[in-house]
Amino acid sequence: MNAGFTQPQDSDLEDFWQRAKPHADLNTLPVYMGVNPLEVVRPNAWAFSAHPGEADRLLELVISGRKTATSSDARWYDDQTPAPHVGEMSIIVNSHGRPKALVVTTQVATVPFDEVDAEHAQLEGEGDLSLAQWRESHEGYFSETPPPGVSFSPMMPVLLQQFAVLYKES
Repeated sequence: MNAGFTQPQDSDLEDFWQRAKPHADLNTLPVYMGVNPLEVVRPNAWAFSAHPGEADRLLELVISGRKTATSSDARWYDDQTPAPHVGEMSIIVNSHGRPKALVVTTQVATVPFDEVDAEHAQLEGEGDLSLAQWRESHEGYFSETPPPGVSFSPMMPVLLQQFAVLYKES
């Protein structure tokens, strides 16, 4: 979990998972082994930002239905931190560690920063929904949080993730 956040409690995540499963229509998601293991394995939990206020603001956009995509510096992903993949579910928590949304990744792509398009900027649901605003805010974010030994570049790889909300609580 990110610094500045209350760590989610296992019991809170498990309780949320039990409430979410009946609403998530898990049988329509791809199954790779056994008799629907998606019902058995609780998804990973994460928050949107290292800044509590920002994480809560972005989570509220998801809960309201305005935000259906996110982006991250693709250089952060490796064998220890795998990139999201289509069909992967996750639990989004607020800055107090409370689970609030179960989402499934529906699309993943990696493109250079300067090739992110207006459609993706709009799907992120932030600000005025424009590509110009997306570039300005994300250049600042990616400049402040680069992986060790690298810096922001217009050619840096950005992982674009689209998701659908399967279950949410306000």
